[in-house]
This record gives sequence, C-alpha cells and structure tokens, in this order.
Amino acid sequence: MGNSQWKLGFTIGLGQAPRQRTIPAGDLARLQTEVSKAKQRFGLNQENGVVSCYEAGRDGFWLHRALTEAGIENVVVDSASLEVNRRFRRVKTDRVDLGKLVTMLIRYQAGEQKVWRVVRVPTVEQEDGRQLHRELASLKRERTQHINRIKGLLVNQGVRLAVKSDFLKRLEEVRLWDGSPLPPGLGGRVRREYARIELINQQIKVLEAERRELLRSATDRQTEMIRHLLRLRGIGLNSAWLYVKEFFGWRQFRNRREVGALAGLTPTPYQSGDGNREQGIDKAGNCHIRAIAIEIAWGWLRHQPDSALSQWYQERFGHGNSRMRRIGIVALARKLLIALWRYLETGEIPEGAMLKPT
Repeated sequence: MGNSQWKLGFTIGLGQAPRQRTIPAGDLARLQTEVSKAKQRFGLNQENGVVSCYEAGRDGFWLHRALTEAGIENVVVDSASLEVNRRFRRVKTDRVDLGKLVTMLIRYQAGEQKVWRVVRVPTVEQEDGRQLHRELASLKRERTQHINRIKGLLVNQGVRLAVKSDFLKRLEEVRLWDGSPLPPGLGGRVRREYARIELINQQIKVLEAERRELLRSATDRQTEMIRHLLRLRGIGLNSAWLYVKEFFGWRQFRNRREVGALAGLTPTPYQSGDGNREQGIDKAGNCHIRAIAIEIAWGWLRHQPDSALSQWYQERFGHGNSRMRRIGIVALARKLLIALWRYLETGEIPEGAMLKPT
C-alpha cells in the first residue's frame, strides 16, 4: 500500500500464483471493480464471500472499516509479525510480499491462528479519544525542541539564559563576552523561536482545560476508569488518562500475560543448543504505554514505599548497581501494570498501596 499505488493479489486457494493488479491508492471504486473482475476470472458468483488482509501502517483503519462495510471479511496484520527469510540476502519486492501475504492469509483462514498477529481495530470513537493526549505529548516535545534550540543558539555565543516567562525582557540585557549586544540576526531568530514557544503554550493550556472539563463532566466508562485510577497515590492525570485511553479503556484482557505482552514488557529468551541468554524485553505493542509504565514505576517507589511491589523491588534490586536497578524497574513496571489492571477490573487495591485523601 504505497502513497500513489496499491497492489492487489487475488487467489482461490493454494498452489496457484495470485492474480495481481495495481490501482491508484485510495480508489475504493476501482478496488470493488477489481474484486468483481477477479470473481469472473475464477468462475465465481458475485455473491461469493471475499476474505482480505493488509499490513497495519500509515493508512490506519479507515480501509478496514470501508472493506467491512462493503461485505468483505478483512483483518489488519501487524507487519512485525510476518515471516521473513533468514538468509543474509533475500529478494524483497512488492510482488513477492504480495504473494507471501496471500499465502499466509490462506493459512490463517485454514485455522493457523499464530501465522501472524492480528491487530485489534478500535472504533471511530475509541480512536478519536486518543487524539487529545497524543497532541498534548506532541506539543510538549515541540516546546522542548524550541527551548533547546534557543539555548543552543545563545550558548554558541557564550550566553547562558534560562527560557522563562520574562525571557524577552532579560534578553534585551544580554551582552556578549566583549560587552556588545546580540547580533541583530541572532536576536531576531531567538525572538521568533520564543514566539513559537508562546503559541505552543497557549495550545497546551487549551487542551489541558478541555481535558479537565471532560474529566469533570463526562459520565462514560472510560472517564470513570480515569477517576478510579486517580484515587491511587502516585498516579497523576497524565498517566491515568493515557493508561485508560490507550490501554485499559478499550482492550479486553483475559490474563496477566496479555497485559504484559501488549505493553512490550515481556522477556525474550534466546535458547539454541547449549546457548541460553536473555535478549531483554520485546518492545512490542503500545510504545506510549511502555514509556509511561517505566516512568510510573519510578514514581511508585517514591510515593508508595510501603506497598508490596516497592518492598519486592527494594529487596531484590535495591542494593544492586545502577544496571540491576534499571533491569528491576522494568520488572516492577510490568507487575504494576498488571496490578492496575486488576484494580480496574475487580477493585482490588494493590497490596499495601495507599489512596489519596478524599
């Protein structure tokens, strides 16, 4: 699925090369036409069912919804779970990839469920609910970039100046090593960078106010889950909102292994013959959750020192070197994530954890 063209592959079973066609990207009418032509080519009735798949990527889930609406049974596949040849050099073309996808789709429909990993498609409302906190995170990253750029430009001239609310006033008083003012070109660039920071700050305030209003007035299930998480000491609004909107609010977990796997916090052992080593966490699943889970685990040690999880960490990793403590915090993040899942599902407070004052 390229930016300008899509490649389609059609088949009715194993043992035959797929019928391949190329259409303009996003042309659903042409897609339906090619499906109809393929049915005629294979001698099928127009009422025969169609099963399809595509790799998760930039096009997101709108195509899945369009195919499902058209009566096509579609699955969205995690690209990282596709089988590849382990040779040092291998043929990699769109035609070869298309044939591989068709073959794997047949195997999947025949009952080989582990041939790949299927992505769970959120509803339009669930997907839209993730825009607010993702935009907030993006704006904060942009603000940091502008701040660092201003500091770099000034340090390049031997000037060290904190970027605060009175930055422009103090910028007028800045002098270089020889007592001269900032060059006009540099001063103008720094002021324009600061103007971008002020614009970003205004947008952040608007989004944070919108989030507070939603938390105050909304009555849906996800908002109730956020309020429930906020009762725990050590869990703030940013983490509670992200946990629910990205993870707990729309996924149905059957066991703790699924919770850890979706966050990418599960170990990846490598064993072959006499060799046996651990490669670290697999880093699959939701990267937003994995990042915040590590951050919250450090905060949990500080705000919930008497909890069973914090005591477990201190006994096992607290007296080790910095490397062991970093390894241990990943294990704590996984255990804490599972404990929070149980807390939301059953109301069971993590052992020894304290709630915030009412």
